[in-house]
Amino acid sequence: MLANNGIIILFTLLIALLASIMPMPISFDVFRPDWVLVVLLYWSIALPNKVNVITAWVMGFILDVLLGSTLGVHAAAMAISVYIIVVNFQKVRNFSLWQQAMIIGVSAALYHLLIFWMQRFLSDVVFLPSYLYPVITTIILWPWAFLLLRRVRRHFRIK
Repeated sequence: MLANNGIIILFTLLIALLASIMPMPISFDVFRPDWVLVVLLYWSIALPNKVNVITAWVMGFILDVLLGSTLGVHAAAMAISVYIIVVNFQKVRNFSLWQQAMIIGVSAALYHLLIFWMQRFLSDVVFLPSYLYPVITTIILWPWAFLLLRRVRRHFRIK
């Protein structure tokens, strides 16, 4: 039963990776939510002993490979964002769903700013306000992702 729990978590992370690279119209692509970050943050709040900073780093590294970005940029940003949530997971659990969405939004903003700062350090990248548009869609996505993933966790009795 324990192996199945890990498979379900990995399956949700795989679906999030697929959603991150799925083709979208260019006009909507700037609003693409941070699917992998949302799923990682849910599992790190729900089960911080199973999904933690190492999982976030591995998923960020895979995302670096899939997106063709500099290796380690998404990995480091995702690991730092998840670390802050994991350290405070008991506090975050006690907030209402919309308060959690705001915290997830701050975490997503941190994630995007860390990626920008690392890319700015490595190459000559210019900051545009549209760079933070995914934060808005991530905030909107959180309540539905939370409810869906909680239903999956309860259905498969993942502990």
